[in-house]
Amino acid sequence: MLRCALGRSGIRSAKREGDGATPRGIFPLEQVFYRADRLMRPRTRIPLSPTRAADGWCDATEDRNYNCRISHPYPARAERLWRQDGLYDAVVVIAYNRRPRRRGAGSAIFMHAAAKGLKPTEGCVALKRSDLLKVLAHIGPRTRIVVV
Repeated sequence: MLRCALGRSGIRSAKREGDGATPRGIFPLEQVFYRADRLMRPRTRIPLSPTRAADGWCDATEDRNYNCRISHPYPARAERLWRQDGLYDAVVVIAYNRRPRRRGAGSAIFMHAAAKGLKPTEGCVALKRSDLLKVLAHIGPRTRIVVV
């Protein structure tokens, strides 16, 4: 068993944008992004792409690209995937609110490296970096994450 950090507001079935909760459910893992300047290409069996400095993820509920990857600069609010703190050196897109996308139901739900002491997230699932890299090596297209 691996320890992880979840959202600062716990787990919620009725997730909303900005509530700080991790969504309850069973979700596929879509894609991995990684910082090629900080990590060797991770082993995984799901789609893998290096992160670019301009990469972001839109969390503006009224934007047409809500809960999608975008490039900065971007006219609406969007999180940066290229971070200096190392938390997104490897990031797995959890397929929450992706198909179909429901405006305001929550965005940017990822599996990523945890902050020191497994500090709570804004709604993501965070693992120690070494554990995250081990998990990446074992996930594939049929893998699901279960949050209960």
